[in-house]
Amino acid sequence: MRVRAEIAVTGIVQGVGFRPFTYRHAVHHALVGFVRNMGDAGVQVVVEGEKVNIKKFIDSIRFEQPPLSRIDDIVVSWKSATNEFTDFRVVPSERAGLGLPSVVPPDIALCEDCLREMLDPKDRRYNYPFITCVNCGPRFSIIEELPYDRPRTSMRDFPLCADCLREYQNPPDRRYHAEPTCCPVCGPKMALYDRDGHPIDMSDPLQETARLLDGGSIVVVKGIGGIHIASNTTDDEVLARLRGNFNRSQQPLAVMSRDLKTVRTFADVSGDEAELLTSYRRPIVVLQRSSDYGLSELVAPGLDSVGVMLPYSGIHHLILHHGEDPAYVMTSANVPGLPMFIDNAEAIAKLRGKVDYFLLHNRGIVNRCDDSVIKLVDGRPAFLRRSRGYVPEPVKLSFRSERRVLAVGADLNVTTAVLSGDRCFVSQHIGDTTKLETLEYLQTASERLLRLLNLETVDVVSHDLHPNYATTRIASQIAKNLGAKTVAVQHHHAHLCSLMAEHGLEEIVGIAADGVGYGTDGSAWGGEVMITRFDSFKHVGGLKKQRMPGGDLAAIYPARMVAGILWEQLERAELERVLEKYCASGFRRGGSEREVVLRQLERDLNVSQTSSCGRVLDAVSCLLGVCDERTYEGEPAIKLEAAAAGGDAQEVKLELAIEKVDGKNTLDTTKLLLDVLSALRARMPRKHIAAATQLALARGLASIAADAASSKGMKIVGGSGGVFYNRAITAEVRRNIERVGLKFIQHEVLPPGDGCISLGQAVVAATSSKLQ
Repeated sequence: MRVRAEIAVTGIVQGVGFRPFTYRHAVHHALVGFVRNMGDAGVQVVVEGEKVNIKKFIDSIRFEQPPLSRIDDIVVSWKSATNEFTDFRVVPSERAGLGLPSVVPPDIALCEDCLREMLDPKDRRYNYPFITCVNCGPRFSIIEELPYDRPRTSMRDFPLCADCLREYQNPPDRRYHAEPTCCPVCGPKMALYDRDGHPIDMSDPLQETARLLDGGSIVVVKGIGGIHIASNTTDDEVLARLRGNFNRSQQPLAVMSRDLKTVRTFADVSGDEAELLTSYRRPIVVLQRSSDYGLSELVAPGLDSVGVMLPYSGIHHLILHHGEDPAYVMTSANVPGLPMFIDNAEAIAKLRGKVDYFLLHNRGIVNRCDDSVIKLVDGRPAFLRRSRGYVPEPVKLSFRSERRVLAVGADLNVTTAVLSGDRCFVSQHIGDTTKLETLEYLQTASERLLRLLNLETVDVVSHDLHPNYATTRIASQIAKNLGAKTVAVQHHHAHLCSLMAEHGLEEIVGIAADGVGYGTDGSAWGGEVMITRFDSFKHVGGLKKQRMPGGDLAAIYPARMVAGILWEQLERAELERVLEKYCASGFRRGGSEREVVLRQLERDLNVSQTSSCGRVLDAVSCLLGVCDERTYEGEPAIKLEAAAAGGDAQEVKLELAIEKVDGKNTLDTTKLLLDVLSALRARMPRKHIAAATQLALARGLASIAADAASSKGMKIVGGSGGVFYNRAITAEVRRNIERVGLKFIQHEVLPPGDGCISLGQAVVAATSSKLQ
């Protein structure tokens, strides 16, 4: 019997070869009708034919989908055949939606077929860096609005030539309806510019760029989602110049290497890490240095690791194909704290005098998207930054919300998120919203995300509890413009709710350990154990509150934290001797600054309180002589982890002191730092002390969490916050939790750090009974 089926397919189905796939299978099953993209990123398929054949066709969609696609839902409406079709076609897209939220595809690394063609002298796209097909290339970074068609991307400025149009319209071709497809005749062009922004006339700017990099030049390279600064990785003078020009004295620099074989000449690569490096998402992966590490120490000063990625665009492939260095620095081109540059004129204006050359192209970047960064922690992938290759794929929720929510994140490492139905779409990395330009970027990214999801408004805008965060202020403005309500969410509650949302849970005992989050008592939290639900939390324990002389200055200069933590236990004269002997370089103005800090503590003037685990790790790092100034986020603790990597914690005895404070189990970190000082005075190797301190903090927090779970009959403990980037701490927390028969969970879909906050804020707002 001949029937008609109207099929709505949602998921990642635009820009991943789904329409060509549908065409081939419809023809195979002798069906007529059409397929088209829809305005909410779904695909509509209308077919007529024998019902048994249509059912086989639907099964093929469900079970044989293109490798880069993801089917979330297939809704079929059966009707009587109209006999209006004579063949099957891909028809123009509709701006209207299917009424079902779908997914914009992320940017995809160059596929092997395109790479082979690009390096083939006989191919018409030989050495052409913008080569692409339905299986690879830019997606999210070039999309302006849905449905995903060439006129609604930055490729609209490059009309297809006759040859490309023939491929685009030919169903068997790999470039059939590949929206970014192009060639040297009709596509974007690369150009090399000198240090003053004047074009340099040459036939092969990519080969010349490789030669310049090998020769010691610093070159700006415009890629897919933004602009990088590139240099070689073996010349100390070049790297010192780069660091000086960009005020990045210590921050680790990401590097790009041509293939796994080359990476293994300077880094250890496990099977899981190799899989991440070679995936179509191509993140930066933080690897342990190998024993024969040959790159400059200035790539990642004071660390035992290096962030590595493989080429993901034709631009990068060709530079590395021609280059001789084992790897090249590829780090975001931006002023620290500001968004990465994406505009050619702005890059030249802002970077003139800092670099030697500019390698730019003339295709616009619509959605800025930094490289994603992943580190394996306790055998599981942990995002340091979730961006290119992953965004804007949603987190699937275990509940469906009738409220539409926009969440704007916290303060640093910000993301924004939109929750609709049973999915939450978390944006690309935004950055430090204490800067006006980044705050404007947050607004733009939020507006674009809403537009891509076909949402004109939301019901709620959620934000951090901190009254002075820029995101708190902007949330009110956005809510007013959208006619929405606002909800403030405590920082660590958001952390733990994001973890619960990832794992489909409604309740956990959570350990929230990070640098800072505004607590309900007005103090700075950061080492908390909380019984957590979406609609509430109960604070049941954590780390002891410590003094922060100078307030936020103590987060930059950890010698101040050493003074604050030891103040109540050491006489003033003894404390002064300790600070002079072990932390002298931590006071930039010498003895006079040290005296000011001690007077602050004496008079309790400009001294705030914190229970932050990050600040304790900073203090230990300073006391051990590892790091006495934070020049990038988390630096003292990150370097402490590197210092502890070769240490044996069993060589140092650190006693845990957990006591009741205001009815809550509290780990005494003053006692811990005194034990560290005793071990230091006993001339114990510092790597052993560092290793022992990390494990002591982990055991203390795990013990408090396990006791809370036992007392409430709960079975799951989770960890969130930047401290859970630390491999040793995370593994020790897991061991101690599992040892008593409980389950431990950690982030795998979003970062443990503040990049997950927007998801937590969104689910709290979506489930809050206070809004009813």
